Amino acid sequence: MAQFDVYLNPNTRTRKLFPYVVDIQNPVISGIATRIVVPLGKVSDFKNEIMTKLTPEMDYKNEKLVFLTPQLASIPAKSLKNPVGTIAHMRDDIIAALDFAITGIWLPNR
Repeated sequence: MAQFDVYLNPNTRTRKLFPYVVDIQNPVISGIATRIVVPLGKVSDFKNEIMTKLTPEMDYKNEKLVFLTPQLASIPAKSLKNPVGTIAHMRDDIIAALDFAITGIWLPNR
């Protein structure tokens, strides 16, 4: 499992609203049974919840998606099967959004 890999949401009940989850956990912490993930939602479903610093928007597989930092969760690692892609190119925006959520400090382009 690689940091910033994208997976289909393993929860079929929430997959329509959150089609993908992003593994944000650093590989240094690989010996535990869970992974820290953040869901990706369709911008069209979350127009009123978009905060540029906290929930960066991105294009992924020809869709406008939003990285839903406030929905950060832990799920069993075994539920993440095969990655369907990566958003490693968004690393700086992701780290800045996580920093902002935790510290309230915005550090763009670290």
